[in-house]
Amino acid sequence: MRIGLTGGIGSGKSTVAQLLAGHGAAVFDTDAIARELSQPGGAAIGALGAEFGPAYIDVHGALDRPAMRRLAFSDPTARLRLEEILHPLIGAEVARRAAASAATTQVFDVPLLVESGRWRARVDRVLVVDCTEATQVARVAARSGWSADAVHAVLTQQASRGRRRASGDAVLYNEAIDRAELARQVALLWGHWHTVAG
Repeated sequence: MRIGLTGGIGSGKSTVAQLLAGHGAAVFDTDAIARELSQPGGAAIGALGAEFGPAYIDVHGALDRPAMRRLAFSDPTARLRLEEILHPLIGAEVARRAAASAATTQVFDVPLLVESGRWRARVDRVLVVDCTEATQVARVAARSGWSADAVHAVLTQQASRGRRRASGDAVLYNEAIDRAELARQVALLWGHWHTVAG
């Protein structure tokens, strides 16, 4: 079973990915792969440097992520150019890792699954992790120290909650619950989907 996992920033998607891994799923985190590709010597660094110039490569030879984030949020064409470099490389690396995995359930953690338009056909189920926008802002501010404006800038680049929820085969509402309750809901969904699949 191939599960596409998505959710807005601060929704708790990474926690759900960990819980699914605890049930035996192989998890492929596209954000983590993007970071690997844009580290010193990463497969994307040459193209990123050529496209955006040395100002966007830090002193260690990695992508300067804060500088690129500011550019991408202020210039939609820059974001598209960034995606044109990274997305094919991410897709190829995800496919390579998935093919090498023996896990019978594979989870593809894709923050922009809905926005990309490509992932729906690649997975059997889509699982959306959802919460209110106020909770997203509070969680990201606590975790990363971002200002509310910085979080809202990211939210404006992501699909609306309504659109994301409508895309899911299941929605976990991760609002005002603790990890134990979230784990219980994940376990119920895991059992249901695998019973149906079986």
